[in-house]
Amino acid sequence: MLSMRTLRKVLLVAAFLAPNVIGFLLFTAGPVLAGVVLSFTSWDLLTPPRWVGTTNFVNLLGFYTDIDGSLQARDPDFWKYLYNTVFLLLALPVNIGTSLFLAVVLVKKIRFSNFYRLIFFMPSILAGVSIFYLWRWIFNPNYGLFNALLAAVGVEGPGWLTDPLWVKPALMLMQCWIGVGGTGMILYIAALKSIPAELYEAAQMDGAGPWHEFWAVTWPSVMPITFFLLVMGTIGGLQSGVESVMIMTGGGPNGASTTLGYYIYTKAFVDFEMGYAASISIILFFIILILTLINWKYGGKNVAD
Repeated sequence: MLSMRTLRKVLLVAAFLAPNVIGFLLFTAGPVLAGVVLSFTSWDLLTPPRWVGTTNFVNLLGFYTDIDGSLQARDPDFWKYLYNTVFLLLALPVNIGTSLFLAVVLVKKIRFSNFYRLIFFMPSILAGVSIFYLWRWIFNPNYGLFNALLAAVGVEGPGWLTDPLWVKPALMLMQCWIGVGGTGMILYIAALKSIPAELYEAAQMDGAGPWHEFWAVTWPSVMPITFFLLVMGTIGGLQSGVESVMIMTGGGPNGASTTLGYYIYTKAFVDFEMGYAASISIILFFIILILTLINWKYGGKNVAD
């Protein structure tokens, strides 16, 4: 039997934990469980869900043999949009590398360094619908800023958001502009300030130049931050692309900019195929899980070493 004093402590702890537990059950665990159940159904939001078993996953991931004997995907759009999503992740190493470069420069005692940090950090604060509309104007082939600058030097600019060849590089350029001076730069600056000056002094006494100092002292010291940014950037990149694609390209041209996130949105709220959209979400979850485990296996080992 619990004493009254112990019981009061248990009830007090439960009262403090209740808001977080209830919020987790209502807004995280509940929707996730509902999504798993929906992935095995066919539901158009207007009629009751109909159980279809693994049909959604078979149609999503399955292949069939065509008349000519070639292997064809049941849902070629899924594989195309998965490729788009992974391709856009190529902007992540550029973001991380540029963030580190800015941090190395701005951590030094230079005039107006705090002002420069604010300027570089501003895009990550302003990122949203207004920024996407701004970049849509910048990329406009007729009166956009980029093509106007190219025309000034006699170069005909491409259709940034209307050409399948250029739309993904255009979106990656925007991602870099938003991300290079954001949280990554701030974390790198904090990490650089925590490196003992004695390490640099010892490296200089050994005759190391700036480049060798970076690889021998700076890079190993900021490796945990790099690993964190890589993991979180991969997770965020695989989930992102809904708002920016919706506003800037609508998924076009010909699906060249559609990401898995935007595909889930269109299947759920445009085509009203909620069960199929839920199955895509489950597959996306496992893709994120596998990539995260790979990052932890190899990246985490390097950080520990």
